[in-house]
Amino acid sequence: MAGGPLAALQVGAFAQPSSGLSSDTGAEFITPDTQAAIDRGLELLAQSQLANGSFEGRLRGSTAGVTGLSGLALLGAGNQPGRGKYGRNVSRVVDYVTGSLADTNSGFLGDNPFNRLASPQYATYGHGFASLFLAEVCGMLPDVQSQKKVRAVLEKATAFAVAAQNAEGGWRYEPNALPADVSVTVAMMMALRAARNAGVFVPKDVVRRGAKYIRDCQLTDGGFRYFRSIGLPESAFARSAAAVVGLYSASIPEDEKVNSAAIERGLRYLRQFVPNRQFSQHELSPAHYYYYGQYYAALAMWSAGGDYWRTWFPAIRDELLGRARANDGTWSGDQHGSAYATAMSLIVLQLPNNYLPILQK
Repeated sequence: MAGGPLAALQVGAFAQPSSGLSSDTGAEFITPDTQAAIDRGLELLAQSQLANGSFEGRLRGSTAGVTGLSGLALLGAGNQPGRGKYGRNVSRVVDYVTGSLADTNSGFLGDNPFNRLASPQYATYGHGFASLFLAEVCGMLPDVQSQKKVRAVLEKATAFAVAAQNAEGGWRYEPNALPADVSVTVAMMMALRAARNAGVFVPKDVVRRGAKYIRDCQLTDGGFRYFRSIGLPESAFARSAAAVVGLYSASIPEDEKVNSAAIERGLRYLRQFVPNRQFSQHELSPAHYYYYGQYYAALAMWSAGGDYWRTWFPAIRDELLGRARANDGTWSGDQHGSAYATAMSLIVLQLPNNYLPILQK
C-alpha cells in the first residue's frame, strides 16, 4: 500500500504547490455551492434537534457524543449560546450536555456504561466528544451563572478522563481497562487538549503518556494499528488519521521532536488516501467508519497546513458535496445516524471559517 506506485503518485500530487490559496485557512475554498450545502445542512441538523436538546444517536450510549458533535457543527458556523441564527440550538445543546452527567461524583457524561443499559464503547466515545464540546463553548456563555455551571461540569468530565487512563497510558471502553486502543485514546486526548485550552488543569504526565501510547501504535509504513501490542497488526486509514490528530493534541514541548517525527510519518501515510479516488474497503476501513475517518483526516491536514491542507480540502469538500446532493442536502450512510454524519461533514466543510477555538490559526 504505502510503498506502491499509487502511493508515489499521491506523493507527487502533494508535492505540487496549488494555486489560488491566499489565506492560511483557505477560506476562498468555500464556494457558493459549498456555502449553500453548509446552510442546508445546518438547517436540517437544527430541525432534527429533539425537545430535550439532544441529537439522536442511533446506537445506545452514543447520544451525548452525537449531541456534542452537533453542537460543534453549529459553533463552526459562528453560532454561540444565545447568539447567531442557531444560538438557541447551541444553548439547548449546552443544557443537555451539562445535564448528562451520569452522576455528579464520577464526572462521566452521558449514558452510564456500568449499568449495562448502554454500550461502554459508544458511551466512552460520547464522553470524549461531549467534553470537547463543553471545552469549546466554555467562555462563550452569556451570563456568569451559566459559565460557572459549564466550567464545573467540564472540570468533572476532565477529572474523569484523567482518572480513567490505564496502565499503558491510553484509554479503553471502561476506566483503567486493558488493553487501551488508539481510537478511544485520541478521543480523550482531544478532549483534554481542549480542556487545557479552556484553563482546566490537566497533569502533564497524563498527556505525555497518552502521546507515547499513540506513538507506540505506529508501524513502519507510517500508519497506526488499533492496539499497541495485540491483534489488528495492520495500518488503516481511519485510525491513522485519528492518531495524527491525537499527537497534534499533545502539544508538550519536551516531546515536540518525537511527536513531530511521528506526525510527519503519519501524514505521509495518509496522503495516499486523498478523497475522490477509488479505494478498496481493505485500503480504507469498514464503510461505517467513513465520516469518522474523514473528520479526523481533515483535522490532521488542517493542523499540518500548507500543501497538505490545500490539496486535501478541495478533494474532501467535493466528495462531501456529492454525498449531500445524493441525499437531499444531508448526509447519511453511517450506523450512528444522519445527525452524526451531518455534524461530522459540516465540521469538515466549515474548517476554513476558523471558528472552533481548538483549531484556530
